[in-house]
Amino acid sequence: MKHLLKLTLTLSIIGVFTIHAQEKKKFKLHTVAFYNLENLFDTINDPEKNDEASPMMELNTNRSNIYNKKVHNMARVLSDIGRDTSNNSPAIIGVSEIENVEVLEDVVNDPLLLSKDYGIIHYDSPDRRGIDVGLIYQKRLFQPTSHSTHTLMLYDDQSRKRIYTRDQLLVSGKLDGENMHFIVNHWPSRRGGEARSRAKRVAAAKLNKRIIDSLQVIDPYAKIITMGDLNDDPINASVKDILKAKRKIKDVKFKGIYNPMIDFYKKGLGSNAYRDSWSLFDQIMLTQPFVEKDYKSFQFYKAGIFNKNYLLNKKGRYKGYPLRSFADGGFTDGFSDHFPVYVYLIKEVK
Repeated sequence: MKHLLKLTLTLSIIGVFTIHAQEKKKFKLHTVAFYNLENLFDTINDPEKNDEASPMMELNTNRSNIYNKKVHNMARVLSDIGRDTSNNSPAIIGVSEIENVEVLEDVVNDPLLLSKDYGIIHYDSPDRRGIDVGLIYQKRLFQPTSHSTHTLMLYDDQSRKRIYTRDQLLVSGKLDGENMHFIVNHWPSRRGGEARSRAKRVAAAKLNKRIIDSLQVIDPYAKIITMGDLNDDPINASVKDILKAKRKIKDVKFKGIYNPMIDFYKKGLGSNAYRDSWSLFDQIMLTQPFVEKDYKSFQFYKAGIFNKNYLLNKKGRYKGYPLRSFADGGFTDGFSDHFPVYVYLIKEVK
């Protein structure tokens, strides 16, 4: 049976979602998104970080103008995610590969986003490259009640020296009055090869699972969304075996996790490409109360990869890849080497 979604813009976003031919119901709809901002560094050398190795700091000329373009390009994408359906920018956005809170402040204060009045939640991570995760939210739609950062302790197998990587960010609050929790991730990279680095991402998944478990101890019906650049696909051990995320809603049991990104991956779709192969490292997953189909509270509607035409490389050997910001030692006036991902949440209104 065909589903149609027709939206009108009022003080909140309310749509008419046709479930049956003779039955029309009104829904609020909000977008939750995640975007890897690809090396969003400022132009100031921080002696406490290895930021001098960033593409921004490696530029020899015109650094300030390029930084402003990069910020504006990020704001353009963030303002656009989900807009075709929601008539609004996302209510919640998780981000990664940011240097500090100041670069996020510049993004949310860009003219394209300023009217949305985004708040920011950010902690400095111990990552050696100086990159962090963060969360921004429309203040009129989401009110944070608590937030915390959770450190992933990793050690080199041979030297036993600590490996410094990104923390995981937990933000709890009320979306249109409903309690929800959001976890923002950027798991360890595949440097050295997928198999050799696999244990690091398994450890990251275990930390993520502990955060989810701790929330479910307090409230077994907690609505939790975990999202991020996992540097793993939906079928890898970290997601499949540790988080035990399921492809089909019917397989999601009590306290279980649904991963709508698996279907995209099975169809050969991805959020980032390398050596003519697509990966879906950017994922958003939801706990079981989001898929109960009881639309008196916010429920999962659908997911997507935001891969609009302007985000694509139009020529050359990387034609069709995400149009990244930095390549061959210079600025391309592009966006990111990752596409954003998103989910829609809907709730029936009387």
